[in-house]
Amino acid sequence: MAAKNFSRFQGSRRFLSGFVAGTLAGAAGAGLAALPLFRSRGAEAAPAAGAPEGDADRKHCKFQPDPSIPSPFSAFNEDYVGSGWSRGHMAPAGNNKFSNKAMAETFYLSNIVPQDFDNNSGYWNRVEMYCRELTERFEDVWIVSGPLTLPQTGSDGKKIVTYQVIGEDNVAVPSHLYKVILARRSPESAEPLALGAFVVPNEAISFRPQLTEFQVSLQDLEKLSGLVFFPHLDRTGDIRNLCAVDTCKLLGFQEFTLYLSTRKIEGARSVPRLEKVLENLKSAGIEPDDHFMSRYKKKLEELKAKEQSEAQTRKPS
Repeated sequence: MAAKNFSRFQGSRRFLSGFVAGTLAGAAGAGLAALPLFRSRGAEAAPAAGAPEGDADRKHCKFQPDPSIPSPFSAFNEDYVGSGWSRGHMAPAGNNKFSNKAMAETFYLSNIVPQDFDNNSGYWNRVEMYCRELTERFEDVWIVSGPLTLPQTGSDGKKIVTYQVIGEDNVAVPSHLYKVILARRSPESAEPLALGAFVVPNEAISFRPQLTEFQVSLQDLEKLSGLVFFPHLDRTGDIRNLCAVDTCKLLGFQEFTLYLSTRKIEGARSVPRLEKVLENLKSAGIEPDDHFMSRYKKKLEELKAKEQSEAQTRKPS
């Protein structure tokens, strides 16, 4: 069965980033709870262009310390080397294609947390894709993302907060990640705002759990995080549950695998590698759709033309 066409993401409307809680880091772990670092993305400002649109390319970006953060409180790339954790974006690079500068700033380590590799590329990625998909149905979407270190109850009934730190700079590994979504149909719409808050474990998650299984109340998340989200929001007004207004449905295995395979087309540097992408997709039991095959054929022509050109160059004169 053919999966959904992902070219729809290219037509998204407006995406407004909110506040992003970045990595908590400090010498010997000092000040981890007391010194959260935030990067404002202008939640109340005029919107930028639709996130999935634009020419900015992440291959030109490099992870680096945030120049606005004093060195003693900053994480460094060396902290992640051999740690077993990926560098996980809180404000996604994919939401900032409208500007090379904006995309490059998402690679500041103040916007990065140690994240489980499978979570980063899998479940969390699917949540981010759902957020972008919301811009097809809502003209304005505000997103707030960040890390949490939550207490665990021991066998003696006592609650204890423990967390791993990585690297010489003791970068804290969060136990969970949160995302708050506030959506408005349009500035002129009389329809109530829609809001959803979610807390996701920083671990590998299968395709089975639905996003609603990780939904929490905004008040509970504020208590857990010590933060007040959207402080200018009139909470006495009519605010709807996002998952009641919208689907809160993430991409399934077939759709997500097709999406990832389509992205791999551009990364193929030879005909055999490109053919392997198609082979792996079919081995997974997924039929490529028209969008995939269009990209595939175009890339195949480019690679064959490149091979012919290189063969001509190698011929002795």
